[in-house]
Formats: sequence, C-alpha cells, structure tokens
Amino acid sequence: MSILLKKYRKEVIPALQKEFGIKNVMAVPRVDKVVVNVGIGKLSKDEKAVGKIVQDVTKLTGQKPVFRKAKRSIASFKIREGVNIGLSVTLRGERMYDFIDRLISVALPRSKDFRGIDTKNFDKGGNLNLGIKESSIFPEVTYETLKDIFSLEVTVTTTAKDKQKGTALLRNLGFPIRKN
Repeated sequence: MSILLKKYRKEVIPALQKEFGIKNVMAVPRVDKVVVNVGIGKLSKDEKAVGKIVQDVTKLTGQKPVFRKAKRSIASFKIREGVNIGLSVTLRGERMYDFIDRLISVALPRSKDFRGIDTKNFDKGGNLNLGIKESSIFPEVTYETLKDIFSLEVTVTTTAKDKQKGTALLRNLGFPIRKN
C-alpha cells in the first residue's frame, strides 16, 4: 500500500470530516484519477523523437501512454485529421498514488522558481490542472538521454463537489498550495 494512501486513510479523512462536518466516511472527497497529457505536435513526423517521448512518459507514469489523434484538419498548424498530436495516460489506484507522491515530494521541489501551486489552477469541481514546462524535473528522465525537452499537463481529478473541498483535500495530502 502506498504511503500517500495510508496518509489519506489515517490523517486526511478525519481532518476533512472535522473541517467540513461530514459524518459519512464515503462522502469525504478523494482523488479519483490522474491524467497526464503530452503534446507532440511539432515532433509527430519524427518517429524516433516520439518513441523517446513515449519511453520517457512510460518511465514517469509506470504505464504505456495512448496516442491522441487530431479530430480535424487545421491548415495554419499543418495538422491533418487523424494524425497523432498527443499522448495521454490515465492513472488510477496504486500507480496514481505513487505518481502523486513523486510529483509532490520530488518533482515540484526540483522545479525552477517554484513557489507553490496557485489556487487559480483549481476548477469549480475541485480538480487541479497543473502544467509542467520541463519533464526533466522528474528523476526518471535523465539528462544524458534527454534530447527533446517536452512539457506535460497533469490533471488531478477529485470527487469533491466544489473548489474549497478539492483544495482542502489536496493541501492535506501534501500538495504545496499557496495561501491566497
């Protein structure tokens, strides 16, 4: 069992129950899934670079990514319908908690000029959307093999009904969220 999952069960659930007056344990907000997206628009024609990005995303998440295709052609971006333009990984369960643990304890502190997650990154449903400019902040991606630096977008989906509960859940889990 993941360290973060143990922390959620032992510390976060009682804290959220006390803070929001929730009597039923099943009504306490929890992390539902984590989605990691990588855009490969410019590199889509270079199969070697795309293969390297797939390999790095697989190392980061512990799961093989799925290719996302363009839904329509856009001439100004030189994109045709059906061309691979991105990668996506949906994490749940043990892999999700392991990824979140590495994100908040290793990757985010290594990020340049990081001062915490802004509350503007939360939507009305209590979900967190976080853009990471460089994948090199993760220890799994080594500088020696890093030819093309790619950015990724991490979405942490919660079962919280509003922004306040979602922010409280992730703050109690250990996310470095700025106080506004």
